[in-house]
Amino acid sequence: QVQLVESGGGLVQAGGSLRLSCAVSGIIFRLNAMGWYRQAPGKQRELVAHITSGGSTNYADSVKGRFTISRDNAKNTVYLQMNSLKPEDTAVYYCYTRAYGMDNWGKGTLVTVSS
Repeated sequence: QVQLVESGGGLVQAGGSLRLSCAVSGIIFRLNAMGWYRQAPGKQRELVAHITSGGSTNYADSVKGRFTISRDNAKNTVYLQMNSLKPEDTAVYYCYTRAYGMDNWGKGTLVTVSS
């Protein structure tokens, strides 16, 4: 059974930082690409950042230069370091991977950025 458990969300002032973590089990983590998505109220879920099994990354234009995705294969964990946060970054952040022919999502962690 694939499990993804996010943590690290919270309330932060604009300009602040947070680091999200996603602990993964049930897959050979080092072989899987991982992604962070977010969904703001009334909006569709969108890709924030993606990291391949080899460590290549890509980002949504809205977060480039501010967010960094990384992975620790020894800990089966993927991270999202978020700096210079803006109120428009407020959303539920979800961890994602495709495994065994299925989309796998965590339950999400809420990030609220106050102005």
